[in-house]
Amino acid sequence: MNTPKNKIDFAVVLTVDKANPNGDPLTNGRPRIDYDGCGEMSDVCIKRKIRNRLQDLGQEIFIPARDRITDGCMSLKSRAKSHKDLHNELSKKSNVDPDLCTKLATEKWADVRFFGQVFAMYKNTGAASFGIRGPVSITMAHSLEYVDIVDSQRTASQNLTEDSIEKESNTFYAKQYVEKGAYVFYGGVYPLMAHKTGFSTKDANLLKECLLTLFENDMSAARPMGSMSIASVYWWEQTPGKRQQPPIALHRSLNLSPQKDYPYFSAGIKDVDGVIPEIHDLV
Repeated sequence: MNTPKNKIDFAVVLTVDKANPNGDPLTNGRPRIDYDGCGEMSDVCIKRKIRNRLQDLGQEIFIPARDRITDGCMSLKSRAKSHKDLHNELSKKSNVDPDLCTKLATEKWADVRFFGQVFAMYKNTGAASFGIRGPVSITMAHSLEYVDIVDSQRTASQNLTEDSIEKESNTFYAKQYVEKGAYVFYGGVYPLMAHKTGFSTKDANLLKECLLTLFENDMSAARPMGSMSIASVYWWEQTPGKRQQPPIALHRSLNLSPQKDYPYFSAGIKDVDGVIPEIHDLV
């Protein structure tokens, strides 16, 4: 196992153009905003997209989207049970080996290796649940400035029931979307946790590929093709043996300013003790 020795931090800037990046169920699916009117995407939403991309890249996923289930397991419990060695270990009455459980789960499922997982479906005298901490950390995404949310009224073009065959299309529904904007989120990979879960340098490259292609195969009615895209990925690696810069210092070295026209932001980088990011500009 070739675990990454360098501490990795990253920042991802994405653009939104007439799309709903992340609907809020508490407001009937309207795009999420904070109290200042800036757009938000939850870290759970971002991890969902990373999981989807990992699956697209041939990796097994412990928490796939419902429409992406390929193993016939319709619950996490059944999926954990499908791993016979892991199931046998977690089913013990006592002396459950957490290191063995971690090894078995992380070798099989990439998202467990990346983000960790709590296996709370087993209740025995050894432990009420078993948890794995992953090395990959992701923040929420926030827009660089407040966003305009457009409320659009639509009508259905087909009759919903046979009783309404003779009626005109008069079923109304609402669609809300962010007019335009740039969002940014941050994250990192921490070598100590990577060593514990078996996260490798190959996995680090997979993560980078997922970030660069985050919105591939992600189109929907709320996010039409091309309405959301990755603009830039900033990837910092710090070698061991030198004074390590904290993530906040690296994040603040990235000076992002909103602008009116596409790609809706401009960026500048400050030198932080010689730590320069690997920059991927996709616009």
